[in-house]
Amino acid sequence: MKTSHTLKISIFTFFLSLIISSTTYAQVGWNPELEKECKEAISEMKKDAPKLETYFSKAYGYAIFPKITKAGLAIGGAGGKGLVYQGNTATGESKLGQASFGLQAGGQQFSELIFFEDKAAYDRFTGGKFKFGAQASAVAITEGGAAVAPYQDGVAIFTRVKGGLMYEASVGGQKFSFEPH
Repeated sequence: MKTSHTLKISIFTFFLSLIISSTTYAQVGWNPELEKECKEAISEMKKDAPKLETYFSKAYGYAIFPKITKAGLAIGGAGGKGLVYQGNTATGESKLGQASFGLQAGGQQFSELIFFEDKAAYDRFTGGKFKFGAQASAVAITEGGAAVAPYQDGVAIFTRVKGGLMYEASVGGQKFSFEPH
């Protein structure tokens, strides 16, 4: 009985690792496909929540992760990559990794948009060791939703579900890396 349970956990861990690694592989140089995905994700978010335009016009910069894949069964993880902008200029690529523990089952894909209120917040992110703890909160964008979030520690976070179903009551944090162009 114990061997069967261990085998199931091993198989699940293997597939979870495969999902995360497929969304966070290393890329050398500029990636036009990622830039296209980022622009499409921003367009979809703005369409669903027009008030985001205010954040784009006032923020020092932002990071957009067009497709983050998340999966979990007791232990979960997520991964994705995106671009970081200062004003309207892409300054580099970022990778996101997340681990979570607790009651959870399923998988989903979502987009995440992080606004930097000022240069200090942008510099912390592009320093390459930025992370959100479990207490960080994001506003979920839904069609016709208000999508207003206060800046917390210089950042405002928005997410938009792309598909899938994830049931969770878990604790976890996100860690980011940054590679300048």
